[in-house]
Amino acid sequence: MSEARERALAEIAFCEALLAKSGLNILSETFRDIGEVVQWDHYPPGDVNDPASGAQWFYHCHPVDEGDTEHGHFHCFVRPNGADGPIHHLAAVGVDASGRLLRIFTLNHWVVGDVWLPAEATIALLPRFDLQLARPSYLVNRWLTAIFVAYEAEIGALIRERDATIAAWRSEVEAREDRALEVTSELCFGKP
Repeated sequence: MSEARERALAEIAFCEALLAKSGLNILSETFRDIGEVVQWDHYPPGDVNDPASGAQWFYHCHPVDEGDTEHGHFHCFVRPNGADGPIHHLAAVGVDASGRLLRIFTLNHWVVGDVWLPAEATIALLPRFDLQLARPSYLVNRWLTAIFVAYEAEIGALIRERDATIAAWRSEVEAREDRALEVTSELCFGKP
């Protein structure tokens, strides 16, 4: 295991343990100061944007299917040219209602409506996902950053698989716009 991955896994565990000492978790910290969580809304309102790195994220949840343990997911982006430049979706990080990591996955273009980049150009942006912000939560920002460091190789493979899935998709609709294809690759960490 690389030293960077070891440090990132330790940081993930540290963030989770520090929150747990206060009776909190990644999700409760994400919803701090939020009265009611509404499906499809972005949390925090206005998203989180780091002007130095171009990293951006928001959390949202969908209606839950029976038997589904995923509460929602963090959508993670990079804006390499700043806030007014193009936005590129890297991956989503799914968690359960206790904020435990369940999966990392990629999505078809129509889902996020970002500026599409092919796999290798998207993978080159992964190191830019680095949030050095105190608000809305330093611990959630560091936890998400550490996810991208610890699982950088796996996320790169997911992005390559995203493009392979889209290239192999056969439909009367252009693959990147076909609403029948939503999740294009995923890495599952198991169910609690």
